[in-house]
Amino acid sequence: MSRIIMTPKEVQIILGGSSSYARKVVRVIKKKNNKLKHQKITVKEFCRDQGLELQDVIQELKEFYKR
Repeated sequence: MSRIIMTPKEVQIILGGSSSYARKVVRVIKKKNNKLKHQKITVKEFCRDQGLELQDVIQELKEFYKR
């Protein structure tokens, strides 16, 4: 099962920064995509913004949650 929504905690896992940095990244992505505060960002939007491969991010999250 693949994830569609990206949480700040998952952003923190992928980027390796602090939780406040992860929340800032999410806010910036929301602003770029004209989303409201309550709306979530997708894994695709995160990957597009960060220049990461979708499959790499999905695989990394799967491995993290298997631990």
